[in-house]
Amino acid sequence: MKQQIAKFSLGQVVKHRVHPFRGVVFDVDAKFNNSEEWIENIPEDIRPERDQPFYHLFAENDSSYYVAYVSEQNLLRDDSDEPIGHPEVGEMFGEYDNGKYRLGGNLH
Repeated sequence: MKQQIAKFSLGQVVKHRVHPFRGVVFDVDAKFNNSEEWIENIPEDIRPERDQPFYHLFAENDSSYYVAYVSEQNLLRDDSDEPIGHPEVGEMFGEYDNGKYRLGGNLH
């Protein structure tokens, strides 16, 4: 099996290739590691391959904050240079600079 190298790193701000949301990476799975129900709910014609990195994001869109699980093929680097407003970002990350958060927020 080919070793997968994650394209995005912890703290990096990314955006979805199709859907209008962006987020900050807070965890990475080397390959799909979610429930069968989760992946089966994605229409087959757009269902991502399992053998690629998947990213856990503190995500936001125009109306809400949430946690997203997204395949690498569906993510792009976010070049807006805007920080993420998700309330949990500050718990895990510190300073924002040039599209990336520094690890180490207000950990208790």
